[in-house]
Amino acid sequence: MHSLKSGYSKILFIRRDNIGDLICTTPSIYAVREKYPDAKIGILVNTYNADAISDNPDIDEVYIYEKAKHAPDKSKFSVWLNNLKVLQKIRKEKYDVAIGCGAYSPRLARYTLLTAAKTRIGYIKRDMKKSKFYNTPLYEPEKTLHEVEKTFNLLSPLGINGKPSGLRMFPDNAEVNKVKDFLNSAGFSKRKSLIAFHISSRRPENRWPVQRFVELTNLISANYPVNILLLWSPGSEKNVYHPGDDEKAEIIKNSIKPEPAAYKTTHVRELIAALSVSSLVVCCDGGAMHIAAALEKPIVTIWGSTNPDNWAPWGTRHIILKKNRNAAGISVEDAFAAVSTLLKQ
Repeated sequence: MHSLKSGYSKILFIRRDNIGDLICTTPSIYAVREKYPDAKIGILVNTYNADAISDNPDIDEVYIYEKAKHAPDKSKFSVWLNNLKVLQKIRKEKYDVAIGCGAYSPRLARYTLLTAAKTRIGYIKRDMKKSKFYNTPLYEPEKTLHEVEKTFNLLSPLGINGKPSGLRMFPDNAEVNKVKDFLNSAGFSKRKSLIAFHISSRRPENRWPVQRFVELTNLISANYPVNILLLWSPGSEKNVYHPGDDEKAEIIKNSIKPEPAAYKTTHVRELIAALSVSSLVVCCDGGAMHIAAALEKPIVTIWGSTNPDNWAPWGTRHIILKKNRNAAGISVEDAFAAVSTLLKQ
């Protein structure tokens, strides 16, 4: 374990992964801002997850690169060239510290080295004696930690210890107003609770069968005076690069009476806004769940293959429904009982 001097004024976080991973990093960014209020805090993220930290007052500069798989219409060379420009901009800034957030990966370690920061912090595997890329490496924790805690541990060389705060999320006011206008035009009563259903998840084993969403929604509507807001990952399931759930959303919309408000979110900031106006969220394990947790919404999560010890909703009331490694093992009755419990609270 290395301890650093406090003579640095520029600190960079690197978060290359998905939306949930980035949201789980926000307590660490907040802790650095609290400890070093005058430091410049930057973060390197990708085009896919960047919306999750927009308007975050703890961050001074956001650097956005693109993954080739997220840009199928561009040549790999042009993606690489643009990313090189982003790295050059970071190098010119001369960061004192760069923190590679997430489990050890050679690519993350290389990115951290390429920032040219004087001090480079990141995890290495327990069987590695040293790292070519990190000059302040930490061994990956032996015990299972939540991703929030695991990321927070990386701050120990900066003299930051203790417990992480809640997640940090700042919805865009213009987007929030758009959702409210949409719900008003759908004739939704403000006196009723608004339950948001987010039906998508990146991993197939984390997805709940579409017919169960239909049955659950009908069951809730028959028993509680609520409005239903339907949310999903946009795009066709036939899209090889970015498969979405347009088809599933259409099935649900056409199978439920009264018809739910189906709000198509083409950007993460729209999804954040939609979840921010909801009273309760029902979703699969994925980015939407972490957004809801950051917004401190009560959550029912239909769980699949990931480990809840690492990825449970952080800092909010929630019920996790998990039978095995597949979300399809969860019954409509289980989900309805969980929703009822949170509605009564």
